[in-house]
Amino acid sequence: MRELPDALAARLATGVTTLCHAIRITCRDGGVLGLTDHDRDLVVDGTLMRAAGGMRASESTLAQGLAVTGAELSGALSSDALDADDLAAGRYDGACVDLLLADWSAPEIFHVLRRGTIGEVRCADGVFTAEVRSPADALGEARGRLYSSRCDAALGDARCGVDLGAPAHSALATVASADGSRLVLDGLSGFAAGTFARGRFAFTSGANAGFASEVKSHLLEGAAAVVRLWQRPPFAVSEGDAARLTAGCDKAFATCRDRFANALNFRGFPHMPGNDFVITVAVPGEGGYDGGLLS
Repeated sequence: MRELPDALAARLATGVTTLCHAIRITCRDGGVLGLTDHDRDLVVDGTLMRAAGGMRASESTLAQGLAVTGAELSGALSSDALDADDLAAGRYDGACVDLLLADWSAPEIFHVLRRGTIGEVRCADGVFTAEVRSPADALGEARGRLYSSRCDAALGDARCGVDLGAPAHSALATVASADGSRLVLDGLSGFAAGTFARGRFAFTSGANAGFASEVKSHLLEGAAAVVRLWQRPPFAVSEGDAARLTAGCDKAFATCRDRFANALNFRGFPHMPGNDFVITVAVPGEGGYDGGLLS
């Protein structure tokens, strides 16, 4: 059973109709945005809740057990409230959301109804709709190590140990031309094709400065380096925009050994048998069942 603050419970007991909802969105960069479905701005729990945007929230679904539940937020895109450019740039991805019930005649009386994080965000015809995922969503994330033939470390992290700042693994480039997520780059002539596939691409200048995406592919077309990104840049890319690229890794033992000279830090199990080997039957006279390494 939900326990309400005494002041709010007392207001509800009188049949008060001066209630409204407020939403506080805390971005991962520390920025805070407040919205309310009331017709004027309010200050609730120290946060200015803006009435702009026609914000509203759907009913929140609840279920027993560990099933993921949540709700949706929607409202008009407005430079005074929620800006379309910020949404496109991913500023609100993974942001923490607090849904509050407040008495607009006495905003110091409030209660936090739900907490969650922003998931998928959709924009159409000047309206945004954001999925709010419950804390149970975190239970679906992979935890711990994976028993796999490929490495489960992130390239360049403490477990991997590769220095991504080294000249062999990072580069500065400028955009020669762009077509959506396909970019032709200058400054990568010293790198073989595939060096930056699965790596990171981050704009350092231009309208997309600060935007980063994983590299889908890195090819050479004549003397030009062509990369495709998994995520399309939110704004138009201009010739001369600068970016930093860091190398990627396919997590294979041979890549770790031959390309990065980092076999001692490989975090996979390259000699584990596959499913086909596990279900085979030992046949007298055939080799491969002596406990040695698989070729």
